[in-house]
Amino acid sequence: MKKNTIKNFISDFLIFFTEINISFSFESIGYLPRCIILMLDIFVVIISGFFSFLLLEGLSLNYIHTKHQIVAIALYIVINIFFFWIFKTYSGIIRYSSNVDALKLFFSQSFTFVTVLIVNFSLIFTYHAKLFLNTGVFLNSILSFSILFLYRILVKEVFEKVFIYSRGTNNKIDAIIYGSDLNAVSVANALKSDTPGRFKIIGFIDKSNQNSSKRLLDLPIFKIKKSVKDLLHLQKVEALIISDKSLTNEETLTIVEECIEFGFKVFTLPSVLDWEDKKEISKNIKDFQIQDLLDRKPILLNTQAISSKLNGKTILVSGAGGSIGSEIVRQLLEFNPKKIIILDQAETPLHSLSLEISEKNHTVKCCNVIADVKNYNLLDKIFEKYTPHVVYHAAAYKHVPMMEENPSQAILTNVLGTKNIADLSNKYNVDCFVMISTDKAVKPSSVMGASKRIAEMYVQSKHLKHRENNSENYPKFITTRFGNVLGSNGSVVPLFTKQIQEGGPITITHPDIIRYFMTIPEACQLVLEAGSMGTGGEIYIFDMGKPVKIIDLAKKMIRLAGFTPDKDIQIKIIGLRPGEKLYEELLNDSAKNLATHHEKIMIAQEVCDEFSILNQQIEDLIQSAIDSNPTELVTKMKNIVPEFKSLNSVFQNLDN
Repeated sequence: MKKNTIKNFISDFLIFFTEINISFSFESIGYLPRCIILMLDIFVVIISGFFSFLLLEGLSLNYIHTKHQIVAIALYIVINIFFFWIFKTYSGIIRYSSNVDALKLFFSQSFTFVTVLIVNFSLIFTYHAKLFLNTGVFLNSILSFSILFLYRILVKEVFEKVFIYSRGTNNKIDAIIYGSDLNAVSVANALKSDTPGRFKIIGFIDKSNQNSSKRLLDLPIFKIKKSVKDLLHLQKVEALIISDKSLTNEETLTIVEECIEFGFKVFTLPSVLDWEDKKEISKNIKDFQIQDLLDRKPILLNTQAISSKLNGKTILVSGAGGSIGSEIVRQLLEFNPKKIIILDQAETPLHSLSLEISEKNHTVKCCNVIADVKNYNLLDKIFEKYTPHVVYHAAAYKHVPMMEENPSQAILTNVLGTKNIADLSNKYNVDCFVMISTDKAVKPSSVMGASKRIAEMYVQSKHLKHRENNSENYPKFITTRFGNVLGSNGSVVPLFTKQIQEGGPITITHPDIIRYFMTIPEACQLVLEAGSMGTGGEIYIFDMGKPVKIIDLAKKMIRLAGFTPDKDIQIKIIGLRPGEKLYEELLNDSAKNLATHHEKIMIAQEVCDEFSILNQQIEDLIQSAIDSNPTELVTKMKNIVPEFKSLNSVFQNLDN
């Protein structure tokens, strides 16, 4: 044996016994120092040897074939300790013992048996004598393995049945696991060993109804006779944990909506078959979220095309502190850009994003820049310093009622801000400029929507001007347009969540109001995809799925929170706000949409004015915004966007 190996062995052995000073209370009995486990294992080996000796003596056989019995016993114990150390049989927490621990014990005893045999045969060959009876060593190894493994199982079972049960069983949620495969078994095992436990598993559900006569982990497998909700009601449980990954999205939605409608909680989690840490399985079981109820297929991205556009590039993201901008930054990190310029005027969200990125990212350099998109001179210095290759422009004011009260700020930020970023992208030869727009820009009924439509028009006309003039080295000006994003700062979901936490009521502007929804990651994925496929001048619109009635969304969120709509949490209708529509659209009536190679992305063909005319109109509009003349401002907006029909009573008489 090499010196280093011996030193490591002695060092580890000493560490075991220094741990003996660790104090642990009755409450922490689930954790034993490694030295205690090692001593227990040695004790088991000694006891096994004693019983093996007695058994062989009863058969008139000599177990130990030497006069130096103490030396033989000591050697056998040392060999066992050595292989305990090699296979780290003592390193696991006993109450989490698993098949891996059984294998470690098996190998340690197998190698001990083989080593003793080698010693025996060596002595026979050299001195015509041996230390142990070979049959006795085999018997001792089997007995040692059996007791070592059984006492671990016993400790684990006692801990689960006695201590975990006594610590908060009454607070556990009675639940049934939907699924009967290996995934379901892994979930159940994880929850059984969870401390403190969240769930008490009553049984499993088999979708095929073929195993109802069998049991898993000594728990019944239930057969669905009528519906899942009826089974949950019959078994008097509170929750369903969905672990069956063979369920289609439609089947999952049907089960979830049925359960929450009748007051049952629903939990879900990712696939756990490859997870070794049971704590991670238990921790990742989460409430079914409202975004999980969106009937949407997963998005498939052309990652190779996106990577070719972004890999090794310097990228600027304006409005990076917002919900959309920050998610774009997170997703950009996956494509290994050279540098990301994170720009926002809000210090706190920018700081939070910076801390988050620093914890997860150690390869891509990120530069935090506090700047207002209205400040052209400051932006000019930023572009000159960093010379970005790609720009994602997400900075915008987006709250409809706020912009109705502050129309000048809507123009200065959404129009002037976009103009500044687009003009500087042109000046510094950016490869691609991607603007984030909104479905409220289609046939706008609000100042916010109209300001975004004007920004769209400017970006599109700027590209068309370059193309008509056969210019060289100008950016691909691209616009992306989508609807409401679940969980974003402007979404109803955070508002509804806050109102539910406060006990209600949930406020809805109109019982028939309808909106399109998608998740933040989904929207940002499509933004990156559109940016990589665009040639310039396009307005990309995203497949937003089926429209959702806001009142239905509110009821589902109330049920997901474990309450009953209009009983535990009231829903209050407060009337449409200024500028608010009953429903949003993604296309104008006169527009045509073209398919792309991505099934969720289309191109809207919008009519666009000549750049020189539009640019002058926008300059006049910006001056009106600076002068803070709301009436004049909205009048000019209507001249630029004839389809702008204000739903704000203050501005309705200005319609053409």
